[in-house]
Amino acid sequence: MTVALVGAGPGDPGLLTRRGAELLAAADVVIYDRLGTDALLDLASSTARRISVGKAPGSADANQDQINALLVEHGRAGHAVVRLKGGDPFVFGRGGEEAEALAAAGIPFEIVPGVTSAIAAPAYAGIPVTHRGLSTHVTIVTGHEDPTKGHTDVDWARLAAAGGTLVILMGAATLPAIAAQLLAAGLPAHTPVAAVHAGTRPEQRTTRATLGTVVDLAVAAPAAVVVGAVAALDLAWFEQRPLFGRTIVVTRAREQASELRARLTQLGGRVVELPAIRIDPLPVALPPLDEVDWLVLTSANGVAALFERGITPAGRDARALAGVRIAAIGPGTAAALARYGVRADLVPDRYVAEALLAAFPPPTGAGGRVLLARAEQARDVLPDGLRKLGYDVDVLPLYRTRAAEPDPAVLDQVRRGKVDAITFTSSSTVRNFVELVGTLDPQPSVVSIGPITSATARDLGLRVDAEAVTHTIDGLVTALLDTLA
Repeated sequence: MTVALVGAGPGDPGLLTRRGAELLAAADVVIYDRLGTDALLDLASSTARRISVGKAPGSADANQDQINALLVEHGRAGHAVVRLKGGDPFVFGRGGEEAEALAAAGIPFEIVPGVTSAIAAPAYAGIPVTHRGLSTHVTIVTGHEDPTKGHTDVDWARLAAAGGTLVILMGAATLPAIAAQLLAAGLPAHTPVAAVHAGTRPEQRTTRATLGTVVDLAVAAPAAVVVGAVAALDLAWFEQRPLFGRTIVVTRAREQASELRARLTQLGGRVVELPAIRIDPLPVALPPLDEVDWLVLTSANGVAALFERGITPAGRDARALAGVRIAAIGPGTAAALARYGVRADLVPDRYVAEALLAAFPPPTGAGGRVLLARAEQARDVLPDGLRKLGYDVDVLPLYRTRAAEPDPAVLDQVRRGKVDAITFTSSSTVRNFVELVGTLDPQPSVVSIGPITSATARDLGLRVDAEAVTHTIDGLVTALLDTLA
């Protein structure tokens, strides 16, 4: 086992390297900084021990000596340890000190570089740190030197004379003093300056000024400050995305939320997960499939339950369905079937039980048998309607949903109205959300995946601002974009 010093990047979880993700997934212990996102920690095993050692201005969960001791302790114990550090471990990340401590203790270690905010934050603000005709070199410097060393290594006069681009990290609090020294060293007052707060994160904000006016800016940490001609370039893209600056609540079960979260994040939204439900699998006892004419599935959860705990584990495989016709209530369910190599024979134009019934053919000959695989609690529209068509219907409960236990901080954020929209993908998410949160006043925008979910929301006193025309995740996202636009 080794200790890996892994650069987590500046905040966007998509900037973590593949090697970093591999080590996180295999870690026994994760010792992490203030990362700005929980998505990175979600990459670690649920059994991994997580230890916060984050530092903030004026406070810290652990000092550097304690962090070094933790690394040595767990390394000696033979654990697979990931020290997850913001940015790059060796760019103002004190990774050198941690590596020295491990080397002195004789503990094997690995360095996994990360994307430094000195490059990423300007890039996400649309500022290239080098540009032909404007800057052929870049200097990265700290604005906050170690106060205990008794001297300064930063010669601002020489940096001013060096030209090119100057990127200052950890300099938000000292920016007025730094600007004064650069001006005194001869840099023109009209030199462009850009301060990128929380670069690569949903709360990113870019403020532009000149060296002469930067003293009037209220730059909050963390910030990367760019000084030089390139700071006048404005190739904005990150802050121009349609959901940038918007906070959206995802109420799906945590097991289901990844697709919706990824779509919203790509569009610039800040996603808050408040899973209103948990999905608990039920024992699956399949009847003889050679006696079944139709298999009806009403959700991607049902598909997963059937194939992961029903058909395959029981010694069967997809060939057991060779003589069975399959109906899916919508394209999401059909796509889930396709992932197991099974194509649905029937998918209605509208993705509700009533539409599936309208499209369902009558039984042939002496009748037919339908196996309806679904959640334990569901509307009786399908089984009752299929029986009226002349089918014998067996209902196979595959899973049950129940209320989830929310993060208290997230719950408080939603109750205080610090969100722009709430998304609902099923009636159960609506019911459990209302039970968890209660009345919202004022209410954020509510976006529903379909008419049944919308009806439940209205019955429980919520105003539905938009409903997906196509009752899929894509349709939900489109409705959300239209509403928040």
